Amino acid sequence: MRQVKIFDTTLRDGEQSPGCSMNLSEKIIIARQLDKLGVDIIEAGFATASPMDFKSVQAIASSVTNCTVASLARANKNDIDQAWDAVKQAAHPRIHLFIATSDVHMKYKLRMTRDQVLNTISEMTAYAKSKCDDIEFSAEDASRSDREFLAQCVSTAIAAGAKTVNIPDTVGYSTPQEMGELIDYLIKNVPSIASENITVSVHCHNDLGMGVANSLASVKAGATQVECTINGIGERAGNASLEEIVMALRTRRDFYDADTNIDTRQIYKSSKLLSNIIGVPISPTKPIVGANAFAHEAGIHQHGVITNAQTYEIMNPDEIGVPHRALVLGKHSGKHALRERLESMGYEINDEELEDIFIRFKKLADQKKTITSSDLEALTLHNSKIVQETKENAAPLCQIAGHVVNSASETPCVSYVKIKRDNEFLEDIAMGAGPLDAAFKAINHMLGVEARLEDFSVRAVTDGEDSIGEAVVKISSNGEMYTGSGISTDIIDASLQAYISGINKIFEEGR
Repeated sequence: MRQVKIFDTTLRDGEQSPGCSMNLSEKIIIARQLDKLGVDIIEAGFATASPMDFKSVQAIASSVTNCTVASLARANKNDIDQAWDAVKQAAHPRIHLFIATSDVHMKYKLRMTRDQVLNTISEMTAYAKSKCDDIEFSAEDASRSDREFLAQCVSTAIAAGAKTVNIPDTVGYSTPQEMGELIDYLIKNVPSIASENITVSVHCHNDLGMGVANSLASVKAGATQVECTINGIGERAGNASLEEIVMALRTRRDFYDADTNIDTRQIYKSSKLLSNIIGVPISPTKPIVGANAFAHEAGIHQHGVITNAQTYEIMNPDEIGVPHRALVLGKHSGKHALRERLESMGYEINDEELEDIFIRFKKLADQKKTITSSDLEALTLHNSKIVQETKENAAPLCQIAGHVVNSASETPCVSYVKIKRDNEFLEDIAMGAGPLDAAFKAINHMLGVEARLEDFSVRAVTDGEDSIGEAVVKISSNGEMYTGSGISTDIIDASLQAYISGINKIFEEGR
């Protein structure tokens, strides 16, 4: 059975998606989870894009132990130098070099001839090879490139030292049949792919909804690496979804004769962790990880699943780490039982993290009669000790210490908010168009922050009338966007926690 490498670009292409940005500590958390997930390569970022991007790639390179860590670079010496400086401390560093090869890109973006592009590929791949042994070459917009010229580009990159050649469907234009035929054409017409044991990779975008299908068709045709993201996040309509590709290969090994090194039991946790960090909810109908992926409402389906799960389930939810939703704990449960249940759900927590979760677990248990696995999952994913484990100061910069809101239809809304900032307590009162508007104004005033609310949402993340609500806010300050989230059985409290979470990120970047 062929082994297909998983190249995860959640932290580069995925993070470029509007509303999906992450700060440094959050990127490191995702990188460590990707390491646990078992991806082969993490594309940590585009080192030359900004000083913060360089710092992020460098930090990730030093934080993971098993994965290859790659930085993207344009085909010029400065980008290559920056990429190498960022990844050289990794246990397994890679430079990912790219240049466009389609006529439309060469004419209007690069303003280069075919010969100039070929010369650049040769020179810059060799230059990158002089610094790093593991070089990947990408032919941007390959799916719209002339096939014969594309084959020349791939052959040139291999001759100059590339070990991996990536064939992107950059704008999501291709179809599964076309992508399969293109991979087959290159394997047959570039002899060095076979003779040099070159990894053939694909990077498919989802503009026409075929990112996953195009990736799988490429694997069927002989590709041995797939570039993808958790939850399919990415520019425009997103990238091919990692969890869908991995489980399609695992479930249909009989058809693809291929599998990956992914620990599928970490898939659900990885998906939920990313969703929590970036504040983008997972659609209920999302394959593999959506809330409805293993739900059966029709009576005939329920009867079939009860009799034999294979009647309507082609995957076992345990295989991807979906926690059982049984009622498990109550207010009399202790730390040992809590740790045991969390570990059975796949969460590895230290004593400090357990203490933080346990305090909030006890508070929640006073509000709910029974605590479900989904409640525990929400508490763990919003654990401040986990989310901030990479910061010098583990405690949040600011915490909600108390609040009183007054709302009436014919009078201005008034909110009182009390905040604990380090060891100091602050309080303020403000009026606004609604209770949250007033509360957010009070927070801005007492902390001296100019922040503007750009987006706000609240949704139930657990079941029942006493369910936990998750609030997500997106706030802007000094031209940058920040996402914050909070949970509580009280949606006002959850909303204030979310707003403070966003404010803390503003302070963190200012440090």
